[in-house]
Amino acid sequence: MKRFFGIALTLVLMAAPAFASKKAATVSLPWAVQAGSATVPAGDYHLAMTGSGSDVQVTLTQDGKTVATFSARAVAGKYSPGVETNKVGTVLVLEAINLNDVSLILDSAKHSGQ
Repeated sequence: MKRFFGIALTLVLMAAPAFASKKAATVSLPWAVQAGSATVPAGDYHLAMTGSGSDVQVTLTQDGKTVATFSARAVAGKYSPGVETNKVGTVLVLEAINLNDVSLILDSAKHSGQ
């Protein structure tokens, strides 16, 4: 029985990194920004995303509470981690979140020039 438990534990530990995924990250917002319909205060957030390609749902959480959820388009590539913003009037609008291997371009970014 101990041998079975040891093998099962080893398999779980080996599989954990695969599930810990590229789909979760931490993002720092140096300023308060408008992300979709939500205003997100400056701070560090846990970023989770579901979906792929042009249909990604992004959720920012802090201290276990959802702060904002918005749609984005994921573009694979090599990026310097950070955020891209655009000032619209007096509001700083979040346009993209760049992670090491993907850029999440917010749906609202394609309309910001109009």
